[in-house]
Amino acid sequence: MKLYDYYRSSASYRVRIALNMKGLSYEQVVISLLDKEQNSAAYSALNPNQLVPGFCRNTDNSEKSSSEDTAVLGQSLAIIEYIDECYPEPPLLPSDPWHKAQCREIALIVACDIHPLNNLRVLNYLNSDFGVNQNEKMIWYHHWLKQGLQSLENLSNRYNTLFTCTDTPSLADICLIPQLYNAKRFGFETNNYPRLLEVEQRCLALAAFQKAHPDNQ
Repeated sequence: MKLYDYYRSSASYRVRIALNMKGLSYEQVVISLLDKEQNSAAYSALNPNQLVPGFCRNTDNSEKSSSEDTAVLGQSLAIIEYIDECYPEPPLLPSDPWHKAQCREIALIVACDIHPLNNLRVLNYLNSDFGVNQNEKMIWYHHWLKQGLQSLENLSNRYNTLFTCTDTPSLADICLIPQLYNAKRFGFETNNYPRLLEVEQRCLALAAFQKAHPDNQ
C-alpha cells in the first residue's frame, strides 16, 4: 500500500487513522501542498483531482501489476471504506443499516459541509481572486466551523456512547478528530463543544490516533 500524504491535510490524517486502526503498514509519499506538488504533472497523472490523499493498493511495480492495481484512489472516505471492506476488523462502521447511516451522517458533515469550505485551496482563492485579507479569511473559516461543529455537538449528544455515535471508534471519529485539530490550529474556540472534546480525549488516548497525528509525521 502507498499513501500520498501531507502531514497537515485533514483528509490524509483521516486515512492514516484508518490504516493504523487496521494495523496496516504502508509506504508514505509526501506531497507538499505548500510547494504545490499536488499540481505537478507526475502527481496529476496519478491523481487527476490534484489533492491528497492519494491511495494505491499495490506498491509492486513489476510488469505483472495491472493498471487497476497501480491506480490511485483520491477521496478519503472512499479510501477508508475500501480499507474497511478489505480488512473488516475492527469495523469502522456499525453493522446495523440505520446506525451505519447515522455514523456516515456525522462523517459527511465534516467531509462535505465543513472541510470543503475551509480547504487550503478555497482559502487561497479567497486571497488571490477576491482580495480577502487574513482577518476576513479567519472570519469565514470560523463561521463555517461554528455552524458545523454545533451540528456535530447536537447530533453526538443524542447518543449515550463512548465515542461520537458508537462505543468503539468509527468513521465518524476518524473525520471528527482531524477537523478539531484544524480548528484549534486556526485559533477557533472549541470549549463550547464539551461532548466533542470528550470524544477527542478518548480518541487521542488511542495509539492509532496518536500515530496518525500531524506532529508525529
